[in-house]
Amino acid sequence: MGSDKHESALDAYLPAVYDELRRLASSYLRRERDAQSMQPTALVHEVYLRMLRDKPMLFNDRAHFCAIAATAMRRILVERARARHALKRGGDAPRITLDESLVGAAPGAKGGGVDVLALNDALERLESLDPARARVVELRYFGGLSVEETARELQLSPATVKRHWTVARAWLARELA
Repeated sequence: MGSDKHESALDAYLPAVYDELRRLASSYLRRERDAQSMQPTALVHEVYLRMLRDKPMLFNDRAHFCAIAATAMRRILVERARARHALKRGGDAPRITLDESLVGAAPGAKGGGVDVLALNDALERLESLDPARARVVELRYFGGLSVEETARELQLSPATVKRHWTVARAWLARELA
């Protein structure tokens, strides 16, 4: 029974955010160096399948759904990067370009992209130091949420989200440089 409710909730939110998730997936995948990357539609469908497979949950609203989908998308991208990295014995790990609003003027960040594994490792370090700021990065970067949507999802003020975003951006720029 709970599983049917979970599937119904997924089916209710997915059409409303499908184009947004596909656009987000497309932007991530377009930045990968590997020309044989997954298609955006396949990534969004993999997110949906993961969300179906995972424990049933209810979604508060569109932003909450997008936040959970963003986390799943990040995990899929990291898993793919690790698998390719292992296959190639450390060579040519896929890279994605962080948008300029995230990395600012970080040395080495312009044009070349950031290794998705390095980004994940940096986010995990940030999470151990400051879980709130790490969550803001995840929602803003991977989830594509606005400051206002992130504030609603995390139950923070927009000003606090902006401060967390600014500090996290600077911290990540330093870590990824």
